[in-house]
Amino acid sequence: MIQEHRYVVVGAGPAGLQIGYFLRERGADYVIVERERSAGGFFARFPRHRRLISLNRARAWSDDPEIRLRWDWNSLLSDDPSLLFPAYSDDYFPSPDDLRRYLTDFHTTHDLRIAFGTGISRVTCKEEGFRLETEDGGQFQAECLIWACGWGGPYVPDIPGIEHAEGYEDMTVDPESFLGKRVLILGKGNAAFETAHALRDHASAIHLASPRPVRLAWNSRHPGDVRGRHGTLLDSHHFSSLHALLDCAVERISFDGAVYTADIVHNHAGGGRERLEYDAVLRCTGFRMDTEVFADGLPTLPCGRLPALTSDWESAGLPGLYVAGTMMQARDARRGSSAFIYGFRYNLRTLGRLLAERYDGVRLPRTPVPRPALTGTVLDRVNHSSALWAQAGYLVDALVITEHGIERYEELPEDYAVERFGDLVTVGLWQSREPGPDDLEAAALGAERLPL
Repeated sequence: MIQEHRYVVVGAGPAGLQIGYFLRERGADYVIVERERSAGGFFARFPRHRRLISLNRARAWSDDPEIRLRWDWNSLLSDDPSLLFPAYSDDYFPSPDDLRRYLTDFHTTHDLRIAFGTGISRVTCKEEGFRLETEDGGQFQAECLIWACGWGGPYVPDIPGIEHAEGYEDMTVDPESFLGKRVLILGKGNAAFETAHALRDHASAIHLASPRPVRLAWNSRHPGDVRGRHGTLLDSHHFSSLHALLDCAVERISFDGAVYTADIVHNHAGGGRERLEYDAVLRCTGFRMDTEVFADGLPTLPCGRLPALTSDWESAGLPGLYVAGTMMQARDARRGSSAFIYGFRYNLRTLGRLLAERYDGVRLPRTPVPRPALTGTVLDRVNHSSALWAQAGYLVDALVITEHGIERYEELPEDYAVERFGDLVTVGLWQSREPGPDDLEAAALGAERLPL
């Protein structure tokens, strides 16, 4: 028996629940399928040391719900003003267990249509859309497929001997296991620093190694870069206190049954080579999207971690497949906040409107703006909108001049707005900072590469 729906959403994490909410609100024919038995299964395991890096401001000075969303990084959008994440935790860096409780309440309160315990084993393109085979032998047929699975598995760099490294996804989180040990951590992102921070008081020496220098959020103002809470590791590095950051290429990892050795080439010091010994090697090199499930293949960016997407988040190679959630960062890497609920909740509100137009004939919402009111309207939007604030540098309002006057389309990706309307004026917010080498590289590559 094949279940047929216009929209099939794969994944009941924050993104799947958010797009499911928008589909339900307009009475669309949809279903969400989820491998786990509850919502937000990813957060049952990650982050491994049980603190999110998405900020939680339980108290804010404004009573305006729209303004408060500017500082609320974890709430999903809905018409229920009581269903907001700050009611679930007072912690500035909250526990993922609190987020799972919130997600469960979100889907039950809004009565979202979710088929739990339904893993997808194969996705095949058909003339009429997509055929999804489940792990228990069932099938779904979708005219439009929305992939909201998030990260599918670890990214494992191509280093000889990498199999000797213990992966972030499986490593022990008991710091006592590393008491007095020399530890090499591959990577310099938040997962690497999270791990190093947990071991800081137990290991005798911790080295974080990757070819790229550490990217600090307080310099880049990009929330996916290393956050200030990990500053003690930087103190140790700069004060030559055994824990250190190595800008180097790891050429090989070996293990003789007792000691691990790493052959490295330093980026500095004239590219000098060195062989270092460790008692443990941990791989914290991030995640990638699972593409093996797609029978027809799924085009990815050269980094191999993220899907290649058009400006409206449709797969560049599989028409009718849209990506929802953290994978949306393929379009705004190092510019917006699409890697976080904070950003992608607004992307999904826009995606819901675009899908309604394409599949259900509902014209994209627009608002006429009288010319005398134009200045005031623009100022009101930039001073009040949480979407333009959270997705500064990415989502904009499009002001389109027609023969009847000016029409405003809200919260569109700027590149999509330009492609669709041509001549227009965009209104948004941009962070004021000088671009660094990382930004210039990302721009030159079309945001196609991500750091370890």
